[in-house]
Amino acid sequence: MNNLFRTLIAGYGAKKLGGGCFSTIIVFLLIFWALGMCGSVYPPVENETAPAATVEVVETAPAAVAGG
Repeated sequence: MNNLFRTLIAGYGAKKLGGGCFSTIIVFLLIFWALGMCGSVYPPVENETAPAATVEVVETAPAAVAGG
């Protein structure tokens, strides 16, 4: 998400939800962080003790043609 929109949305939410100065800053930071987590993609964690997954390819014979 674009940082400008994150900041605007978090600022609006903090203005509506925050009570005082300190709580508004805390709410802003929480909303800003939560919006930053939207769309995050984490790479898969590789486990060194687990064996690597393998794919077995099996070739099949072409199907017989029915008829003459």
